[in-house]
Amino acid sequence: MPAFFDYLVAMNFALSPARNRAAANLAPYAAMLGAILTLVIGTSLAKQLFPLVGAEATSGYRVGFAAILLLLIWRPWRTRLATRDLLAVAQYGAVMGLMNLSFYMALRTIPLGVAIAIEFLGPLTVALLLSRRLVHFGAVGLAVAGLALLLPIRATGSTLDPTGVAYALMAAICWGLYIVLGKRASHLHSGHAVSLGMATAALIVVPVGIYSAGADFFTLHFMLVGLGAAILSSAIPYSLEMVALKHIPPRNFGVLVSIEPAVGAIAGVLLLGEMLSAVQWLAIMLVVGASVVTVATGTASEAVDDDMLAQP
Repeated sequence: MPAFFDYLVAMNFALSPARNRAAANLAPYAAMLGAILTLVIGTSLAKQLFPLVGAEATSGYRVGFAAILLLLIWRPWRTRLATRDLLAVAQYGAVMGLMNLSFYMALRTIPLGVAIAIEFLGPLTVALLLSRRLVHFGAVGLAVAGLALLLPIRATGSTLDPTGVAYALMAAICWGLYIVLGKRASHLHSGHAVSLGMATAALIVVPVGIYSAGADFFTLHFMLVGLGAAILSSAIPYSLEMVALKHIPPRNFGVLVSIEPAVGAIAGVLLLGEMLSAVQWLAIMLVVGASVVTVATGTASEAVDDDMLAQP
């Protein structure tokens, strides 16, 4: 699938090199924006399954079908791995599974954009811990202010569910660990690492989904919707991101990914009817601002790579 998108980019340039040069240069950025849009649309679709089979089963569909698709695309069994590499991939995949499950559990009771903003604190924290630049202390302030506005510590009409916030924070912690553990497997082929990691995640999350939903988990209609959600929120975004990373600098990639909480909030309003308060919009913008500042002002040695801000 990544090769197909590469082909489209190449053809767009080859048909009329002079006239379409600007369009060809913009194509990778369009691919990145497409990845963000399909991710939030797929997640919005998945959330509509919650009343039918629950968040656990929906997460099982997403991770399970994504694992199958990635295994078919990358066929990692063709490469023999050392025991140390298998252990690294297993840890990476276990955290990936817990991250997905925690995020979907958070979505049961808090809006999509808010959940994404809280989850973003994981990779943002890792990026800031790796930095020594003074300007990044300002980014810390923005992130802390955003989190303070989202935490259910004030008695207002827009107070978020504490359980949902706790699950989102757990997802953030898992995303941070996902980055750290992913570095241990970074010497492996990226497609092989993520496909084996997703397969490991499926071994954890799918049984939880089956236990939660029972026989309803195997209802064909629900499974087809789950497959669609997995394609939109995993296979297509990952493929588009792979194309984008080949043609745009990692820093620009990171800045684009940083707008995901805002896109998620808009998708929540349009697709799920999740109306946010002015305070919640402000909090999301603060987290987005912290992410943009962190990525845009990092030095080459501090550059945030695709694993730091791209969801699996």
